[in-house]
Amino acid sequence: MSAGWLRACALVMMGLFSVSALAKDKTAIVIGGGLSGLTAAYELQNKGWQVTLLEAKSSLGGRSGMATSEWIGNDKTQPVLNKYVSTFKLGITPAPEFVRTPGYLIDGVYYSAADLATKDPTTAEALKRYEKTLDDLARSIEDPQNPSANSTLHALDQINVSNWLDRLTLPATARQLVNQQIRTRYDEPSRLSLLYFAQQSRVYRGFSDRDLRASRLLGGSPVLAQAFVKQLKTIKTSAPVSAIIQEKDGVTVKVGSVGYQADYVVVAVPLRALNKIQMTPALDAQHLAAIKGTNYGWRDQILLKFKTPVWESKARMSGEIYSNTGLGMLWVEPALKGGANVVINLSGDNARVMQAFGDKQMADQVLIRLHAFYPQARGSFTGYEIRRYSTDPSMGGAYLAFGPGQISKYWRLWERPIQRVAFAGEHTDTLYPGTLEGALRTGQRAASQVEDLAAGKSFEPAKIVPAATAVAAGAVAAKKGNFFSNLFGGSDDKPAPVKAPEPVAPVAPTPAPAPAPTPAAAVEAPKPAVPVKAEPSKKTPAKAPVKKPAAKTETKKAPAKAPTKKAELAKKPATKPAATTETKAQ
Repeated sequence: MSAGWLRACALVMMGLFSVSALAKDKTAIVIGGGLSGLTAAYELQNKGWQVTLLEAKSSLGGRSGMATSEWIGNDKTQPVLNKYVSTFKLGITPAPEFVRTPGYLIDGVYYSAADLATKDPTTAEALKRYEKTLDDLARSIEDPQNPSANSTLHALDQINVSNWLDRLTLPATARQLVNQQIRTRYDEPSRLSLLYFAQQSRVYRGFSDRDLRASRLLGGSPVLAQAFVKQLKTIKTSAPVSAIIQEKDGVTVKVGSVGYQADYVVVAVPLRALNKIQMTPALDAQHLAAIKGTNYGWRDQILLKFKTPVWESKARMSGEIYSNTGLGMLWVEPALKGGANVVINLSGDNARVMQAFGDKQMADQVLIRLHAFYPQARGSFTGYEIRRYSTDPSMGGAYLAFGPGQISKYWRLWERPIQRVAFAGEHTDTLYPGTLEGALRTGQRAASQVEDLAAGKSFEPAKIVPAATAVAAGAVAAKKGNFFSNLFGGSDDKPAPVKAPEPVAPVAPTPAPAPAPTPAAAVEAPKPAVPVKAEPSKKTPAKAPVKKPAAKTETKKAPAKAPTKKAELAKKPATKPAATTETKAQ
């Protein structure tokens, strides 16, 4: 009896040892410490993988923004984000009703949506006409995960949004406000694919403002990043990756002269950063073209600090405020230690115009414009913080914003792994690019793909219809006089010339107190619970054949309806609609 029990115990112990040894063999490297990379590392670690996270910067959180209290949607609009908020027990507070509609700063005057309808009915009616036309456009897309399912919609990818707006002949003020909304959520209308704009509007069509602005995440997206960081065991910051070498039995990741080895790798960096990483074997021509050619929105974010609120209480600037004077999209942020803060997103050409200025000059240019609405602003001003996403070499832009022709070439291109490398990041999500939800979803997807690869599954490359085919299909569709031609109010199949939106000319700076720049809050990496291990013994290099069977695709269905807009929640921070809000970040 005793001998039998000993034998049984021995077998159990051997089994446990084998499982433990097997788990130790499962190693992964995650490149990029934004929210998508943190999510992938967290999910893999929870599944028993030994994960090392490499981040080029000295801090983590990626493009998490400056908002200290960030808008988030409910479970219907942001299920993955809400899951992590609940898992990590993060603080949220319900959103007040008045923030669910946008406000406007027009020619020195603040208007609520109700004010605009009574005091400037021409502009209000034009905005309604624009929203109705956009809703009709969104309804034309049945499946937002496959927006170019027919030749008619495929043709929309060859047109830019500015050209479409030209045909609507909106009054000047309405056009300025619409341009501002679009560039805030994506990029300049002249650089944005009409198909992408319609697809994103379809994703949110039918959701109420209450769904999209259900609550505020206290502390903003940085607290979510910190929550992930606390769970991870091995983090290496200030570790820019220079090369990824795929071999027969694993992958070597180079950081300078140091090599890290693992079974699989998750690359969770923006495309501009990926362009600086040498991959062996090299990526194919289509992937290389996507890295260099995919459009990213231009955006700079400025936090202005005041001793006291300088705006009248009726302005209720806690929702998103759009201006026709180059201020971008702005909203009030709760001040942690008294005073009052305003966060402003400068986007599109407005941001490009400002690139010639230093940080202090840029803040002064914005303050000059705000001063036109609130003359007491300069006297109450105490300081500023700035984040320049578009000129940051590790980012190269704010968020994905497909330009004309780019969906035809690159749609879902980064959704599938290449041998032992899986990809994550907001730019790899079909439904929620440019948002926290999208970043988190792709981190989960990449972790699942690594599990699948380890189990022997391989993935087919995405099939992309050549751009020439799209152009030909569009021409045929236009001549038939169907939805495509009706969309522009006639049978003319020649789009009007692209008209770039009105860039704001710089205003000469006026003397102002020189504020001392305050460094943007960063999420510092804690000391890893398990120190970063020295590189494992290098395995014998050998090129592995690429297996490519059945592709795995996400089965998430788009809501039957969804709002025509996406608004940045105290944007990354994050915003994409006029009366709606979606949290941005990677």
